[in-house]
Amino acid sequence: MQPKRLLPALLVALIGSGSLLACQSGLAASHASPALFDHAAPATSGAVGGPNFAPIVREFGPTVVHVNVRGETTTSSGPDLSQIPPQLRNSPFFQFFQPFQNQQPRQVPTQGLGSGFIIGSDGLILTNAHVVKDAKSVTVTLTDHRSFKAKVLGTDAKTDIAVLKIPATNLPTVRVGNPNNLQPGDWVLAIGSPYGFYNTVTAGIVSAKSRSLPDDSMVPFIQTDVAVNPGNSGGPLFNTKGEVVGINSQIFTQTGAFEGLSFAIPINVAETIARQIIEHGRVEHAKLGITVQTVSQQLANSFGLNGPRGALVASVTKDSPAAKAGLKAGDIILSVNDQPVNTSTDLPMIIGMMRPGQAVKLGVWSNRHEVNLDAKLGSFTRDVLYAEGGHGGAAQGLGLQVRPLKPVEAQQADVHSGLMIESVSGPAEQAGVQSGDILLAVDGKPVNSIEQVRGILKTAGKTIALLIQRGGNRIFVPVEIG
Repeated sequence: MQPKRLLPALLVALIGSGSLLACQSGLAASHASPALFDHAAPATSGAVGGPNFAPIVREFGPTVVHVNVRGETTTSSGPDLSQIPPQLRNSPFFQFFQPFQNQQPRQVPTQGLGSGFIIGSDGLILTNAHVVKDAKSVTVTLTDHRSFKAKVLGTDAKTDIAVLKIPATNLPTVRVGNPNNLQPGDWVLAIGSPYGFYNTVTAGIVSAKSRSLPDDSMVPFIQTDVAVNPGNSGGPLFNTKGEVVGINSQIFTQTGAFEGLSFAIPINVAETIARQIIEHGRVEHAKLGITVQTVSQQLANSFGLNGPRGALVASVTKDSPAAKAGLKAGDIILSVNDQPVNTSTDLPMIIGMMRPGQAVKLGVWSNRHEVNLDAKLGSFTRDVLYAEGGHGGAAQGLGLQVRPLKPVEAQQADVHSGLMIESVSGPAEQAGVQSGDILLAVDGKPVNSIEQVRGILKTAGKTIALLIQRGGNRIFVPVEIG
């Protein structure tokens, strides 16, 4: 541990000495000979550069808090020696590990840290759910060094939002902005406690908006290049007006540290969730009850849609709001309450932020024309999934050998019709279809016999859409056949 203490001090000394020598050398040169370079006059106006964030930090820095979390984790019960072959059990190494075999699992204290910011002068604080996950105790420290035990009012893992409450009054609060007004290239500012360094300020630009991340399909993340590291989680993202537009939540990294890709939860999403936590102590998300996948250009062609847009319905849960509204596999959802659904990732974000029981109007592409369907949203369960089809290949024919399903196969797959795919070649194989898949429909038409497939192919275009079932998932696979 001693070198870790000494190394920073050594570096500071070297840097300090180097700076001093440079200054002395510069003074000597100014007396000995003319300057080698023409020095520009000090700028008086029109200086080019980034915004001055100092006023924002002075005014709103005190609204940012440090969050310290204590919890417990269960240790393993020791090595599993039963897997060691009998011939090795007389080995000295086996005898060495034997004392550890019967150790009982035990609770070991853990400690974590994060950030947060004050949204209510009476002690309401917003942070990330993952910051306080499994916490036994939470301590919040203000910039004036006062510390308080915090109560976790509620968390929502789906959006990674948590609300804390501390016993304090007359606290400074943030000012909330509109993240919809952000544009890629806009300057933004983060304040937090990376690696425990309280109230660290970093800045950068908005890199992109409405990013979808794995397992976070409900959140349209703001992507930035602001330096965010462990400990920044839960801290605010400010715009140049000093308004909070997001909550710093995740980074993309292969090292565990910042690599230029950080992601913030839009503050309007956080407000929606926080309001439910404060008013009801829990959060409910709406659902349609469907599986969706991306509309590729090939799929758009096969469904007669002018361009790859919308969310393709791969399957509909029985008795779900989608089923009651009349949605079926092969429909493409283009809008919700006149809000465009540009990609399949848009739909969970839109629906997930609505309330169960809310009535919505769906703009749907069905049977090669657009219709409107009315649905009443249910309460979210994990049946809105993503499925990705394969890529089309160029060859003649389809390349499938199929047969009728046996009764036991239909029962196991929980389907009433379809064809078992026994072998795959040509375009279907290149598109990602596999033997053992069940072919349910071709271009939206259910199939139950080889003749039905051949009949559809006679009038099909250059690209067809196969609805297949693989395991418990249903996906559309576009296949180019001509």
